[in-house]
Amino acid sequence: MSRFAKIGLLPAIVAVPFIMTACKKDNPPGSGAPQLETITVENVLKSQPLVESGTFQGTGSPALILPGQSTTVTFSAAKGEALSFATMYGWSNDLFFAPANPGIKVYDDNGNPIEGDVSGQVKLWDNGTRINQQPGASVNHPGTADSKNITEVAGTDAQGNTYLPASRLVSATLKYNGNSSFTLTLKNNSGGTANETPLSPGVWTVSYIVGGNLLLPNPLYTAGQPTAHGLTNIAEMGDNSALWAYVQTVTGIFTPLSPILVVVYNGIDNPIYKVGELDRGQGLKYLAQRGAADTLANYLKTLKGVRNVYILPAPSSGVLLPVIGSTSGSKVSQQLSVKKGDRLAIATMYGFSNDWFFATTGNGVDATQTGDLSTSIQLYNDGTAVDQFPGAGVTQFNLAGTPLVENQPISVVPNPNAFTTLPPIPNIIKVNLQ
Repeated sequence: MSRFAKIGLLPAIVAVPFIMTACKKDNPPGSGAPQLETITVENVLKSQPLVESGTFQGTGSPALILPGQSTTVTFSAAKGEALSFATMYGWSNDLFFAPANPGIKVYDDNGNPIEGDVSGQVKLWDNGTRINQQPGASVNHPGTADSKNITEVAGTDAQGNTYLPASRLVSATLKYNGNSSFTLTLKNNSGGTANETPLSPGVWTVSYIVGGNLLLPNPLYTAGQPTAHGLTNIAEMGDNSALWAYVQTVTGIFTPLSPILVVVYNGIDNPIYKVGELDRGQGLKYLAQRGAADTLANYLKTLKGVRNVYILPAPSSGVLLPVIGSTSGSKVSQQLSVKKGDRLAIATMYGFSNDWFFATTGNGVDATQTGDLSTSIQLYNDGTAVDQFPGAGVTQFNLAGTPLVENQPISVVPNPNAFTTLPPIPNIIKVNLQ
């Protein structure tokens, strides 16, 4: 199975395994003068670096996590992705607990889920915005302002106050729920110690991994740098609202699209798929699971009524990347020779899924029309692989996984779905015919 080349984009290296081939079938003889049209397909998704995020808190009012109490976070993750979080050491001026970046590792190097005690990955940090008083219930908030960078508190702070290891004060336990879902339990174990403290409501995140690199490896803070994005509100006051507001702006969808399969046909139904039918075993499964369109394209070339078949890979990368920051999404174009009565259909994989694909609805579109065809595109589930959170599934092929087989009819992917809410399809894929 070939894999497309790595692409340098921002700090991330994108490498997703889609087949990059192209083929064409000569027009059969027919009546009517041909006309030239150009199809253009573009990934217009304004991508975000975090696949999931959320908040946590205690059960009381205020919603603190008191000594002896615990809280849980349930999340999904693919191999290489990690969970980060931040919560205030309540009886301090500006200290917070968080894992070292990029977060708590949830799979081992073989892709096996990690379960049990992971408290050793929890650290205590100084936000650098207040002079530290001796920690305890009598701390004067907010205290004297300071302007230092974030540093780890390993035994003593800058003022000489002493602390037990963070893992003695906050325990973290992972449980694997199956199908790439985990539950993290955080428990406040500080009761009766010299560092007894409540914990504040907090924020948690999971970053996308693309080509082996996390898109946001420092989601909540960066050691050795000034605090940012509302973390100070947690560290000084236990208020997670500002950091949560920021995190929501960088949480959302990231997916490439596989090389675009384009079919021109006449006198037959859409030859790619039909809703309610099982995958026909003609190659759609490979497109939907791996982004590999060549098997299906080669089959379509043999069908009576199919006039032309194209596979359109993006330049350099093969795949159509989304909008990343100020970098535009990928775009591909192909000139078509079409006649009156011809129909046109496309298909492309939702790259960070188990077996979702975008395709022209129904019996395609009139190949001689012009304009924006994006509203004629729908997202479908091929029904050949068990679904997981898109972009956070350990068995997703383009995240180095092996899909889990299922055998369900092809169906429309609902929105919202069991995992997330997607943008409107025209905000992900744009199709134009001129």
